[in-house]
Amino acid sequence: MSEHNIHTEEHAHDEHASMSKKKIWSVFFILLLITVIEFIIALWVIPKGYMSQSVGNYVYIALTLLKAYYIVAYFMHLKFEKLGLQLSLSVSFVFIIYFIVLMLIEGGYLHAHMPLV
Repeated sequence: MSEHNIHTEEHAHDEHASMSKKKIWSVFFILLLITVIEFIIALWVIPKGYMSQSVGNYVYIALTLLKAYYIVAYFMHLKFEKLGLQLSLSVSFVFIIYFIVLMLIEGGYLHAHMPLV
């Protein structure tokens, strides 16, 4: 039984061996840089008029999705999983977002075109 435990521990250690302290710190600094960019846009670029609010919203969404990718990929260890699991989770997430957008569009249409009783 002890041989099984040793094998399991070695296997778990080998799977995430590429997640070293150096990689953790590099991901941390990437996330910090993205956050600093978001603050600069929010506190300096948009108020000074260098970027419109609508463009700023799209930039925020893109930067937030980039941060979400790094968090899920490295700190939740999805980057080290098999391709099948990565694809199934990614495709599910894309469909959920797609359906939320469709419901918001449909709700806006119904609100604009249906009279209140």
